[in-house]
Amino acid sequence: MDFQLKTLSIAQAATEKADVLIVLVAAGTSSAKDALSTLAAEARKAGDLPDKAGKLLALYRPAGIAAARVLLAAVGDGGAPAVRTAVLAAVNAAKGASPKRVAIVFAGAPDAASLGSAVLASADASYVYTETKSKPEPRTIRQLTVGVPDAAALREAFDQATATVAGVELAKEWGNRPGNYCTPTMLADAAKKLAELPNVKCEVLGPKEVAKLGMGAFAAVSQGSAEPLRFIVLNYHGAPKDQAPVVLVGKGITFDTGGVSLKPAAEMDEMKFDMCGAASVLGVFRALGDIQPPINVVGLVPSCENMNDGRAIKPGDVVTSMSGQTIEVLNTDAEGRLILCDALTYAKRFAPAAVIDIATLTGACVVALGGVRSGLFSSDDALAGALEAAGEASQDRCWRMPLDDDYAEGLKTHFADVANVAGRAGGAVTAAKFLQRFAGDYPWAHLDIAGTAWKSGAAKGSTGRPVGLLLSYLLAQGAKAAPARTPKAAKPRSRK
Repeated sequence: MDFQLKTLSIAQAATEKADVLIVLVAAGTSSAKDALSTLAAEARKAGDLPDKAGKLLALYRPAGIAAARVLLAAVGDGGAPAVRTAVLAAVNAAKGASPKRVAIVFAGAPDAASLGSAVLASADASYVYTETKSKPEPRTIRQLTVGVPDAAALREAFDQATATVAGVELAKEWGNRPGNYCTPTMLADAAKKLAELPNVKCEVLGPKEVAKLGMGAFAAVSQGSAEPLRFIVLNYHGAPKDQAPVVLVGKGITFDTGGVSLKPAAEMDEMKFDMCGAASVLGVFRALGDIQPPINVVGLVPSCENMNDGRAIKPGDVVTSMSGQTIEVLNTDAEGRLILCDALTYAKRFAPAAVIDIATLTGACVVALGGVRSGLFSSDDALAGALEAAGEASQDRCWRMPLDDDYAEGLKTHFADVANVAGRAGGAVTAAKFLQRFAGDYPWAHLDIAGTAWKSGAAKGSTGRPVGLLLSYLLAQGAKAAPARTPKAAKPRSRK
C-alpha cells in the first residue's frame, strides 16, 4: 500500500478526492465552522456519534464534501490507543465499499504516537495474505493519505511508522506461509534478500558449520527432518564498529510436530507459526534498513523443523550444547529452548550490549497472559524496564514474569547437567530458567510470544508481533547514542 503524508486541515479535507474520507473526531467542542467540523459537531450533539473510541457514523455524499463516502470516527481522548481502535474500526468498515483511495484526516493536531498508531492500524486492517491462493484477492486499498495540520513536523514519525509497517508485514507474510512454503532454506533466502538494504549484511550457516561450532542441541532437533537446518546471522551497522550491538535471537522452527512427543492432531496446522520469533527478527531488519538508526544490531535465527524419522531424538536422549552443558531431553516437544540455547551461546562472541530472544515457546504463557501481552523474562532490571516502556509506547505490550531460582529446581536430573522440561507447573517460567543458564554473560531478556504471535479462529493469522515492541526499544537505544557518523541514506521503498 502506498502511504502519503499531507498537510491537510479538516477544512481542506472537504475538497480531498478519495473513495472514502475518514475523519477522526476527538471528544470536546470545536468552534470551527467548516463543513466537516459542522457535521461532526452536529452528530455529536445529536448523540449519533458517541465519544467512545471506535464509534462510527457513515455518511453518503454529504453536501460540500468531495468524497462520496465519509466516515466520522470517534477517537475519545485522541491518544494513540484510542486512535488505533478508531482507525481499525473505520478501515474495516470502509473495506465494504472496495475503495482504492482512502484519506484519514485528524480533526485536531495529533502527536507522533497517534499518527504512528493511525498508520499501523490502517495497515493492519487492510492486510491481505495472498501467497498460496490460486486466485488471490488483492488489497483493495492502494493508496492511503494521512492528513495532519503540519506534515513537516511529523515527517520523521510518519517515516518510522511506514517502515514499521513494512517490517510487520514481512513478519506476517512468513508467519502465515505453510511449512512447505517456509522451509529453513526458504527462510534463509528471505534473510539474504534483506542484505540488499543499506548497512545490512547476512551470513547463512548450514549443518556442517553448525556441527563444527559444536551446536549439538540445535543439530539434535533438526536430525529427524529431511529439511537441512539453517543458522542465519544478520548484521545491521548504523553506528561505529566499537559500539556494542543489541542481539536479537529468533526461534525459527518452521514446523513443529512435537517430534516423538507428538502433538495432538487438532490445530497442529498452527505449528507453522512456530517460527514467528524468527519472522519478527526479519521484520525488524526490514524496518531498520529503511529507518537507518544510529545503532548496531545482530540478528540470530536458528531454523529447522521438528519432525519424526528413525534418526529423531528420543525422550531420555542426552545432547551436548555449544556451551558444553549436557541436556537430557525429557520431552522432544520442548525443542525451541534447545535451538535457542546454542544461539544464546553464539551471541556471546559479539560482546553484546544486550541479548533479547523471541520465541513462541510455551503454551503455559498463553494460559498465563492470553493473547494480550507477551511474557517478558529478564535478568536485568534496566533492560526489562526499557522493554516494558517500548511495549507501552508501541502498543505491543509485554508483562514481566518472575525468574526466582526456586523455579529451576525441576530442571535437575541425574543423567545430565540439566533437563529440558520441569513439568506443567510454571511452565513458562521454567522454560525461561532453562534459557537463563546459557545467557549469564550479558544483559538478557526473553520474550515468550506464544500467545501474541498469531490469532486462531475466524481471524487466524500472524500478528507480526513483537516487531513494533522491538523497533521501539531499538530506536530508543539509538536515540541515546550520539551518532559519530551519518548512516547511508536508505532508498525509498514501496509499501506494497
